[in-house]
Amino acid sequence: MSEFELLPTVFDAPNFDPIADAQALRKAMKGWGTDEATILDIITKRSNRQRQEIYQAFKKEFGRDLISDLKKELGGDFEDVIVGLMMQPIEYEATELRKAMKGAGTDEKALIEILLTKTNGEMQRLVDCYNSLYETTLDDRIRSETSGDLQRLLILAVSCARDEHSFNPEKAHEQAMSLYNAGEKKLGTDEETFVILLGHAGRQQLLAVFEEYKAISGITLEQAVKSEFSGDLHKAILTIIQCMQSRPRYYAKRLHKAMEGLGTDDDTLIRILVSRSEIDLGNIKKEYETLYGCTLLSAIKQGETSGDYKKALCAIVGSA
Repeated sequence: MSEFELLPTVFDAPNFDPIADAQALRKAMKGWGTDEATILDIITKRSNRQRQEIYQAFKKEFGRDLISDLKKELGGDFEDVIVGLMMQPIEYEATELRKAMKGAGTDEKALIEILLTKTNGEMQRLVDCYNSLYETTLDDRIRSETSGDLQRLLILAVSCARDEHSFNPEKAHEQAMSLYNAGEKKLGTDEETFVILLGHAGRQQLLAVFEEYKAISGITLEQAVKSEFSGDLHKAILTIIQCMQSRPRYYAKRLHKAMEGLGTDDDTLIRILVSRSEIDLGNIKKEYETLYGCTLLSAIKQGETSGDYKKALCAIVGSA
């Protein structure tokens, strides 16, 4: 899903010394009080690979689990950011999936954001990780926590059903026509036609379908979906369309939505910044500024987050 140079915002720190970092972190958490500034400075300014080395050095030096110690010493959203950064990226996403399906109610928005934005390769790694961490498979968990057409789309995603290699431009017109006939042209909507095509076709094929759809209808497929669908299925289909066009732009829109209006969707804000920091957060920053006329950093600074939590988010985003 990427046709451009990926721009992370978090890199390896120069002159890295995992033992010195481990000792500084232990000192920051030992005795009365916690030196949050030191924890913030070390964890946000190291790459994930370096953080894993610090984790091992901490265990070797002190016989202690760094993540467990951080959880004891920190709290709230700041803890979520720091612990998220300390985890291996694939495990972090697996735990976020687990969190979205744990307890009463299901966080469908999180499931959609995590599961409908992946390539087959990314998805297979995530499924394997989730299934190794938890007793219930991801497939089974989704079946028990969701239903209907949303469930079908999510199951297609975790089954890696998308055909990423076939591209048939001649077929695109016919496929666009089938979507038009299933939605705009008829009274009511044939959801299954949308689910099958958007859950199976590869990126190149879908981009061709989107072009053909606009030629047939006069409006974009995204506009049509907004009027034909509602609720979680509406969000799911829009996510697929937007990600096929530009993943960074999709994430920029999610971040904006997480911060607009009263209150902040901290879970979404943290999840995207932590999980994309070493992949394409630089691209997301560019898209954010293009879409909203201000930098992502200034949006966070002017937003409703505060204290060490705000400082951690700003450190991940970076000023460049």
